[in-house]
Amino acid sequence: MIAARMAKLDSSGIRKVFDLAARMENPVNLSIGQPDFDVPDEVKDAAIQAIRDGRNRYTVTQGIPELHARLRAFLQREKGVCGDNILVTAGVSGALMLAFLVLLDPGDEVVIPDPYFVMYKHLANLVGARPVFVDTYPDFRLTAARLERYLTPRTKIVVLNSPNNPTGAVMGEREICEVADLLAPRDLLVISDEIYDSFTYDLPYVSAAAHCRRCLLVGGFSKSHAMTGWRLGYAVGPAEVIAEMTKLQQFSFVCAPSFAQWAAVKALDVDMSSRRREYQAKRDRIYHGLRRHFEVEKPSGAFYIFPRVPWGTDEEFVAEAIRHQVLVIPGRVFSEKNTHFRISYAASDATIDRGIEILCRLAQAGGPA
Repeated sequence: MIAARMAKLDSSGIRKVFDLAARMENPVNLSIGQPDFDVPDEVKDAAIQAIRDGRNRYTVTQGIPELHARLRAFLQREKGVCGDNILVTAGVSGALMLAFLVLLDPGDEVVIPDPYFVMYKHLANLVGARPVFVDTYPDFRLTAARLERYLTPRTKIVVLNSPNNPTGAVMGEREICEVADLLAPRDLLVISDEIYDSFTYDLPYVSAAAHCRRCLLVGGFSKSHAMTGWRLGYAVGPAEVIAEMTKLQQFSFVCAPSFAQWAAVKALDVDMSSRRREYQAKRDRIYHGLRRHFEVEKPSGAFYIFPRVPWGTDEEFVAEAIRHQVLVIPGRVFSEKNTHFRISYAASDATIDRGIEILCRLAQAGGPA
């Protein structure tokens, strides 16, 4: 029968809304965590050429050497990070699953800032570890002072996600350095999820891996190049960790999709800065549209905003929004609290404007109609 560990996992609240969207006619969809632009044509062409050239077989588990070389150059140039130990993975999700499996034993504690990407909590539960949540409300800033009281002798990993999903919060260099100084004497490993590194608006992007003594950086191409369905990510970090993740990938994912690896070599040549500017404008559009009627922090990165519900619980407000054709995600999916909800502004300006109008009208109503 079904293994007991599966009882620790809930069906994704995000996927439930995705399924609902598929059954609705012309919804105002502000739920989907993927870019609304398509993969650049140059990257598509590279993938097609790779397929036509017969690059359709297994690659070496760690990823093709050509992509390793380009990633090393990218990491050094853009993040000041040495990429000597790299594993190409089946998306950042694949990297996270491998990391949690090779690093955590039952009873170990993994410290996670709250709000958090939904996968962190469930992966910890799956491997029998204990997720420990750092409350970052109301401004969603992770500081060393907030983090310190959650560290115990059982702490094994600290997870950072900057820019953050679902809040859009970005850690500045000072915050990262203070966290690094706090963790260094404890010899704790940081997992830095940097999938949204292309979308930072108000601060220069700073990688935790450039400052933390022991850090596993995970990144990918799903958000920066809209390659969500291509399942391509990477991990870079301590040699012994990458070696164990590579070993486990041999017996699980085997390798990342071959054509996508060749396409990613080209993707690293493509300038995506215009998309960042477009999304900064979308961020400004939705923030200024909501702030008159919602208590909301201005996000500095990613493509999410996390307002406080104006009445009721997150599920009650979201249910009313969905009844009015606006698809958003209850904050409880990403948090131990039920006070906020997530909006993805990876949508057309027209869709964003429709969503703002309906959500503000619901806020003013003060409760369900």
